[in-house]
Amino acid sequence: MKAKTHRPPRPCPGAFALVLLAAPAVLPAAAAEPAPGEWNFQVLLDGRPIGHHRFVLEAEGEGRRLRSDARFDVKVLGFTAYRYRHAAVERWRGGCLASLAATTNDDGKPSEVGYATQADGPLLRVAVGALGPASIEGCVMSFAYWHPAMRAQARLLNAQTGQLETVQVRRLAETTIEVHGTMVPAVGYRLTGPAQPIDVWYAADGRWIGLDSVVGEGRKLSYRLR
Repeated sequence: MKAKTHRPPRPCPGAFALVLLAAPAVLPAAAAEPAPGEWNFQVLLDGRPIGHHRFVLEAEGEGRRLRSDARFDVKVLGFTAYRYRHAAVERWRGGCLASLAATTNDDGKPSEVGYATQADGPLLRVAVGALGPASIEGCVMSFAYWHPAMRAQARLLNAQTGQLETVQVRRLAETTIEVHGTMVPAVGYRLTGPAQPIDVWYAADGRWIGLDSVVGEGRKLSYRLR
């Protein structure tokens, strides 16, 4: 019998679902792009490694291109009880999401998401599984934890579901988290919405270093920078 397991939240992530909105985002269209960088996270469930999630941000003309890849395998008694694969490419211009192409295999359930813009028009949904076409006016961001302006947003686009989700972001008390085997000071922000909150952690210099969320039956999903 297949062991019962509880799936971690979507890492691009958030585990939220909401009807698409059309209000403008908080982020101004002229916002500066973050510097290129790379984040390679070990993913843990209740403190045990289950995989990785890697993000690579590169310059592309005056904009940015983000490539991300996630691979989770939850094992029970030596057998893989749950498997998750996710890959996405995001293109950004002026601090706004210009296109998104993502594929996900959530324990045998495949899905695909695609958004694109033409010139200075709205972000258009071109492929989201069974969802029909749609457009989003204004500047839109995904769950871009690497982007400082994400913390000022009231809505974020979910790269797995293709839906725009309402979020609230508040700063947490400063603490320390383990990075590379060392406890380092961290500043946290909590994202809340219809699903479980997500706590995102940053070093004193603003670098994204971790993420925590509680999933089914109180299990803790964590990202820690390698």
